[in-house]
Amino acid sequence: MSIFAIFEKRFNKMDKLKEKSNILLSQQNLSFQRYLLSEINWSNRLICILGSRGTGKTTTLLQRMKLAGVEEALYITLDDIYFTSKTLIETAENFRQQGGKYLYIDEVHKYPGWAREIKNIYDFYKDINLIITGSSIIEMLSLEVDLSRRARVYELNGLSFREFLAYNQNVICPVMSLEDVLKNHITIASDLNSIKPLKAYKEYCSYGYYPFFKEDPEGYFIQLTQVVNLIIGYDLSSIQTLDKQQIRKTYQLLGILAAQVPFKPNITSLANTLEMSRSTLILYLHYLEKAKLIQQIFLEGKGMGAMEKPSKLLLDNTNLFDALSTSPANEGSRRECFFVNQLKNAGHQVSLAKAGDFKIDGKYTFEVGGAKKKFNQIAGLENSFIAADDIEIGSGNKIPLWTLGLLY
Repeated sequence: MSIFAIFEKRFNKMDKLKEKSNILLSQQNLSFQRYLLSEINWSNRLICILGSRGTGKTTTLLQRMKLAGVEEALYITLDDIYFTSKTLIETAENFRQQGGKYLYIDEVHKYPGWAREIKNIYDFYKDINLIITGSSIIEMLSLEVDLSRRARVYELNGLSFREFLAYNQNVICPVMSLEDVLKNHITIASDLNSIKPLKAYKEYCSYGYYPFFKEDPEGYFIQLTQVVNLIIGYDLSSIQTLDKQQIRKTYQLLGILAAQVPFKPNITSLANTLEMSRSTLILYLHYLEKAKLIQQIFLEGKGMGAMEKPSKLLLDNTNLFDALSTSPANEGSRRECFFVNQLKNAGHQVSLAKAGDFKIDGKYTFEVGGAKKKFNQIAGLENSFIAADDIEIGSGNKIPLWTLGLLY
């Protein structure tokens, strides 16, 4: 076969990738855009977007392509059957030979050895910009090759309550800082009172965290259960240091957490129940948090390392209660889960308070409870607040819990 025939064959295969990319791009809607689109510095030559399954990484990638409007761009996903016979690096080479400049690569964690090939493309082809997505379980600092100095890493979380209002009800309100909410919560709540925020908040807590709820509302919880199964059965199983037999026990662990959270775990007792060592359990809790299935809360002033014992465990988001538990969620559990999820996703440090429920950024103390919650436990503490469920408008330092969903 002549060299020209070889190149023609390669380019024909590249044309198939371009065709798929163009079809997806033509179908992409821009009416609703996630918060991360405006936060990313798109001038970086290697951008990595991590996130849990179902949070909208692919949509964000395609929306960026469409908004940029650059012809020399290509979207590929590394779970495409094309990559069972072709390598990523040769695809990038062919793309570059045809004048390509922006390569959008989805699902990198599904391609063996992806980090080394990404590094080689980045180092050798300085005229190509790489925008990649992967599972939130990827730890960029502990990969076999060092991408930490090269990649600008961003995390895409599930929908905030603010985004849910925009996506589901077309109610647009700006991102607010925690300080804004604490200072102006009465005005904020009054301005949004006409949309029945408590009703919308209950809906969000039930089904509004993952954007795919709109695709099939009736099948949402079945799909969410499938997402959890894929995270455990595929994402966790892909970590070579984890015992595949022990991974199966994470289903049992999640079932325990869904039924009992929030609780201050006795790690030794829990490890005995699951028939695993204490250190193994702590490691699995770390990866379940990375996978966005649980949240670990540490006592203020304590470390938060991978092998530290958490002081409290919560599910990652309120939608997981219905997907993981056969019994109704405890309202106290759901409230604390919402509170911690929204604050953490907005970039705040959340720890277990020595007095009160939670300490935020080492500065604010919060009690989380129902409408009748009193200040008894935090009386006299500076910068102390109650985040109260079941109220539309607060007063003084008692703020509606739902307003903390406006932070990202």
